[in-house]
Amino acid sequence: MKTPNPTASAFGAGHASTYAAGTPRKVPGFDGLHAMTSQLLAERVRGNGKILVLGAGGGLELKSLAEKHPGWTFDGVDPSADMLAAAKETIGPHAARIRLHHGYIADAPDGPFDGAVCLLTFHFIAREHRLETLRHIRRRLAPGAPFVLAHISFAQTEPERSQSIARHIAFGGGDPQNQAARTAIATNLTILAPEEEEAMLKEAGFTDITLFYAGLSFRGWVCYA
Repeated sequence: MKTPNPTASAFGAGHASTYAAGTPRKVPGFDGLHAMTSQLLAERVRGNGKILVLGAGGGLELKSLAEKHPGWTFDGVDPSADMLAAAKETIGPHAARIRLHHGYIADAPDGPFDGAVCLLTFHFIAREHRLETLRHIRRRLAPGAPFVLAHISFAQTEPERSQSIARHIAFGGGDPQNQAARTAIATNLTILAPEEEEAMLKEAGFTDITLFYAGLSFRGWVCYA
């Protein structure tokens, strides 16, 4: 079964053309997130490891990981053809070690992979498809393989929820009082509380779930198959 992404159509050519420049400005500690992801994977991934990247469109994490680990190979999956085209431009000289797949997690190779990454993607996946997506990733990993997951996640109780939305908008350079922007975040994204994220990872079969990154509205975890 394919896991649909209801927002995939929003990631067209216009979004793809601005992704590489715009995203690092909107995510607190963006470069640090990539560096930590690399470090956490390398704790268990051998020199010729195979890495699965879900939400690989744009190619920024692929480029970062490929630069730091010249022996690793990668399979990247994304439902947006335009974002995958942008990824091809971004990965440049590393293309020989990277295979890009147009589709969803069910379209990814079976593996087994030595590690997996999903950055800045899960808040675009509807709640009813989250657990299935996590289980697909888990099934493709070798025993003990690390999985790094990071995206928007904050408390869904008030006033914490409204405060987090306002801070998210402000960090990206917007007006936190802009009601249209606040409504867009609340309705276009699927944002879960951190404790629900961790419970879902556990239900999918991951162990040793650890929060390693927190930047305003974003959270990141490392866990193991």
